[in-house]
Amino acid sequence: MIGYVTLGVKDMEAAKAFYGDLLADLGAKVLFDMERIAMIGTSMDEPMVAVCLPYDGEPAHPGNGNMVAIKAGSKESVDKLYHKALELGASCDGEPGQRIPDMFYGAYVRDPDGNKIAFFVFG
Repeated sequence: MIGYVTLGVKDMEAAKAFYGDLLADLGAKVLFDMERIAMIGTSMDEPMVAVCLPYDGEPAHPGNGNMVAIKAGSKESVDKLYHKALELGASCDGEPGQRIPDMFYGAYVRDPDGNKIAFFVFG
């Protein structure tokens, strides 16, 4: 059910080196790097750790940049999960949409406690 976990960092190069080295024995490596965010794992189809510079531009600290991402399986399921979360008391943190052309479709919410959750599908 978990697709990836995002960790806010201050230095992308140092974070990629740390997690790349730390997880190498598990077969993980940087799978893609988009300057502000890099995904580290064994496959795009398996749970990953993402390191990122926080989107809001504020300093990284535990909680800022952290997010639980849930594989939804389809764009329709992303939309359904997003709307259900809002019905259950979550707030919008990014409406459903294509984020990376032909690669990533996602939606973002904050649960009632403010925790960030993403629903996504690759492809």
